[in-house]
Parts: sequence; structure tokens; C-alpha cells
Amino acid sequence: MPAALVIGARNFGFAIIERLLSDGWAVTGAARSAETLTKVRGVGARALEVDVTDQRSVLEALRDCAGHDGRLDLLVNAASPYAATRHGGPFGGGVLAEAASDAFDSWSVLPARGAFAFLSASARFALTQDPRSPMTIVQVTGGSARRGMPGRGPWAAGAFAVRALTQSAAHELRPLGIHVALLIVDAGIDRTGEGDAHTADQPSLADAVAYLASQSPRAMTHELQVTPALDSWTP
Repeated sequence: MPAALVIGARNFGFAIIERLLSDGWAVTGAARSAETLTKVRGVGARALEVDVTDQRSVLEALRDCAGHDGRLDLLVNAASPYAATRHGGPFGGGVLAEAASDAFDSWSVLPARGAFAFLSASARFALTQDPRSPMTIVQVTGGSARRGMPGRGPWAAGAFAVRALTQSAAHELRPLGIHVALLIVDAGIDRTGEGDAHTADQPSLADAVAYLASQSPRAMTHELQVTPALDSWTP
């Protein structure tokens, strides 16, 4: 039975957990909130408390899962580092001429730190596993990883950093047969299940993660951008 760890199990991450469970995976869902961990256990997955911005916390979770399941085949970081802080001021940090001095720390540093902790710990852990068995590592980010937008410069800076870190990890681990991919969700995410094609629905995004996990080492996708049909699309 393949095994996965999904960090950020509240919303999109929970949809990934449900999809993997339906496909017969052994799944551990990780989060910081007790409420989310209870939700994870309710669908039959293991639950772990993890701080995605703490490299040691991520590495301990990986080792815990490997000890329980024998190995790990899929690691996903679907956590939003913005959930860890309360922002004052405008969404995305605001226009640069008016941005507060702490906007950069909130919108740029936090996502970069989370991606660094996840990717660094995942790479360190992956090197300890049997290289004959493929592993997939998926980092999730938003459309600001593709381009800057007015009023969201600090957010784009963080998303660009996430993309750069993921590309570096992909280059470093690809020769070893370890698949590292960035999933760019260039859309608002429908969390109610009642939206339309202007937004991305969480089950479809979970399908994208399952697709990345299914790929052969002979044909790896390192960046996958998804956009709803009725939303604007920038290649």
C-alpha cells in the first residue's frame, strides 16, 4: 500500500487526503489545529501535529510516518503559511508606495520559510529511503508565483521564492529518481462546493496531485499550473 503525508490538512489538503484514501493509500494528515486533526481522523487517516515553517518539525513527521508505514511515496505541502498570522492592511501586502514595514515579513518571508523547511526536510529524508522506489514531493503555491500583480508585490515575492526553492530541489533530486513538482493553483479556491468554473474546486485540485504522484521517472512534470475555464489565464 503506498503511503503519503499531506501537510496542511484543513481545506485543499483535506481534499487530497480524501482522494488518496479512496485510491487505497495509507495517509497521514498534518496540521497545527486540534480541530483539523480531529477532522482528519474522522475520515480514517492518521493525524500529526506539524509546524510547516519548522524544519525539525517536518523532518520528525516524515520519520514518524516512515516508521509507521514502512516508507513514504508522496509528500505534499498544501499548507498556507498565511493562516499562521493575522494581517493588518490590504490583502497581498498592498501597493508598494503604501505598504507597511511588516508587509514583507508577513507576505514574503513566511511562505518562503515554509517552503524551505518542507523541501529541505523532505530532501534530507528522501535520501535515506531505498532509491529503487520512486518518491514524489509536491509543493503547492498560488498564481503569484507566475507574475507580480498590482497591490500584491510582497505576496508575489514570497511566491516567487517558493517557486525558486522548488526548482532547486527538483534539480538536486531528479538525478536520484526523486520527483519534485510545484503545483501552481492560479485561481480562487471554492471551499463550499457550490461555485462554478470561475473558481477551482478542491476535488479537481486533488486530482492534479494524484496525477503528479502517478508519473514515471521517465516523464516527470516539475511545474503544473491549473486555472479554471472561466478565470483569466496567463501562460
